[in-house]
Amino acid sequence: MDAKLAQKVQQGNREAFAQLVLKHGAAARRVCKTILDNDQDADDAAQDGFLAALTKIGTYDPERPFGPWLMRVVVNAARDLARRRKVRIVEEISTDTASEVPGPEVETHRAVLGEALNNALKQLPDREATAVVLYDVEGYSHREVANILEIPTGTARSDVHKARRKLREIMHAWQEN
Repeated sequence: MDAKLAQKVQQGNREAFAQLVLKHGAAARRVCKTILDNDQDADDAAQDGFLAALTKIGTYDPERPFGPWLMRVVVNAARDLARRRKVRIVEEISTDTASEVPGPEVETHRAVLGEALNNALKQLPDREATAVVLYDVEGYSHREVANILEIPTGTARSDVHKARRKLREIMHAWQEN
């Protein structure tokens, strides 16, 4: 399905590209968020990645899966933005300036757990965090993760394994608190 849509995009069909963006947009944003740790930057990087994919669509080989090709373009866009971000100075807004609307207990617990997991991901090396998100959250195979991150498959397996182990340790310590 994706390969056929990509071929249509190569022929100039913008609606086919819109369908690919709808299908892969959320995953691209999650991967960018993992790399950049900032919602606005993740949105920018995902958009940059899709624009780059549109520009480079002629390099896509329809004999290969589209998702990993797209994620490689998106990961590269996020990494480029991360490099550019290091140059600028960002001052974060204090969390106590935002009003909090209390939600149901389940949503609150889920939000706290999600934040703890995001904080745990921040403690991992970037490549390990990205690898575990691509594998466990986005469902890519070790080989696809390796292709996206441009590393050997064995290294991708190792990065996922190490990331999981570190996340278990971090989350276990968090649960004890």
